[in-house]
Amino acid sequence: MTFGDYFLGGNAAAHGGAVSLLFDEVLGIPANSGPGGMARTAYLHVNYRAITPMNRPLTVTATLYAVEGRKRFVRGELKDGDRLCADADGLFLVLLPGQQ
Repeated sequence: MTFGDYFLGGNAAAHGGAVSLLFDEVLGIPANSGPGGMARTAYLHVNYRAITPMNRPLTVTATLYAVEGRKRFVRGELKDGDRLCADADGLFLVLLPGQQ
């Protein structure tokens, strides 16, 4: 993925809010791929490790690493080549019947 000029933050880097939004979307994919139905974000923690560059191809990954009842635990990384720009941990909850 590439952050274009619309996501420009300070110091010619991607805005931290855009990085957080990216993780919310990408971590939601494995969280919603398991049984039990749709899950929503309950908790998202992002660690900003290095400047996230603009207009360069980046790699983002997400892994579902634990399931406890309705809880889906997911983690992810955002990299510029081998350099870790940010990582995240999230907790997603499968909705109860009648919830949207």
